[in-house]
Amino acid sequence: MANIPIWTGTATFTSGSSTPFGFYDSDVQFQIDAPKVAKWVVQRLGYPLVDIELQDINVFSCFEEAVNEYGAQIYTYQIRDNMPNLIGSVTASVDGTWEYINQVNVKDDFGTLFASNATGDESSGGGGGGYNSNTRTYSASLDVKSGTQKYDLIKSRLVNWETGSAQIESGSLDIKIKKIYHYQPAAINRYFDPYAGTGTGIQSLMQTFGFGNYSPGVNFMLMPMYFDALKLQAIELNDTIRKSAYHYEIEQDRFLRLFPIPTSNYKLWFDYTVSIQTIGAGGDPSEGLGGVAALNTVTDLSNAPYTNATYSFINEPGKQWIRKYTLALAKEMLGGIRGKYQQLPIPGSETTLDYSRLLSEAATEKADLITQLREDLTELTTEAMLTKVADRNESKRLGQDLEARYQIYIH
Repeated sequence: MANIPIWTGTATFTSGSSTPFGFYDSDVQFQIDAPKVAKWVVQRLGYPLVDIELQDINVFSCFEEAVNEYGAQIYTYQIRDNMPNLIGSVTASVDGTWEYINQVNVKDDFGTLFASNATGDESSGGGGGGYNSNTRTYSASLDVKSGTQKYDLIKSRLVNWETGSAQIESGSLDIKIKKIYHYQPAAINRYFDPYAGTGTGIQSLMQTFGFGNYSPGVNFMLMPMYFDALKLQAIELNDTIRKSAYHYEIEQDRFLRLFPIPTSNYKLWFDYTVSIQTIGAGGDPSEGLGGVAALNTVTDLSNAPYTNATYSFINEPGKQWIRKYTLALAKEMLGGIRGKYQQLPIPGSETTLDYSRLLSEAATEKADLITQLREDLTELTTEAMLTKVADRNESKRLGQDLEARYQIYIH
């Protein structure tokens, strides 16, 4: 067997060759920390009092694996916590390159594309309604034509988009309609001028007071507020009973149907969000949202778009966890090496290596570190944080009640 050198007391990190995968070799902070972590690990193992049967590349491999494990644990919890928001999101951009979302708040940057159309059901609304927004919301206007009730928002070319018009019409961007401002005209628009006598039903009363010959026909009378309120309610009730209500139906965030049938040309405004397209490239609703999901959408934990952690973004508590896990991995590796030579001959006797102790300590330390990290992550899930906020608010309320109970006011 060749005489392979062991730890010499120094470590030299070379980007591209010192770690097996090179996930973090281009990270300047990783390059700086790698030799320092290697020196710390071997000193914790007893160097220079005892020889350490490892080389610097062995410790660098442990260091890389520790960073991988740290990122895997954190992102697994992130995926589990955010899966309802991730399902239906894209896993790749239009050109096929991955769009990773680590180091960002996925709740703000990704929404569920299948929120209302996963089953292809028809959505309807009246009076605009409210909405939630997980991404930036844009405004657009539809040029409504008299007598035209149905519109294809993608292909009609009657929509003035705030952004992404060419991509939306070509099918490379998918839109999500958030709110449509389709309201019944305000009743006040059909209310006779409250300061004009004609039409208010009080003309004869004005004549009695001697105001009938004044021009213009101003009534000069102060009417109670409920007089106006009752007239407005009468107009609205008449429209509800005798006319078609103002509402709309929309399918697949694309096909819009307006009620009642428009009788004039006007602009209809609506809010929308955009995302990388998940329907067929030709805009066919039977592909993607209305039918089979596109191949580049998140479906489960295995294709949630997370990659390795960015080492330089990890804070000091995280790096301390990584250093300790690196030490545990190095102990495991050293224990495996020494286990191959359980006893070594020395002049006049033989010595037994401590491989079993190293393996036992390594297994315990790794398990403890993983358990500690998972407990911390469990405390940071959305559900756990909402519970903490509620408890904190309740504590504040009880504290304020207790404080107010013993206040003394001197007048």
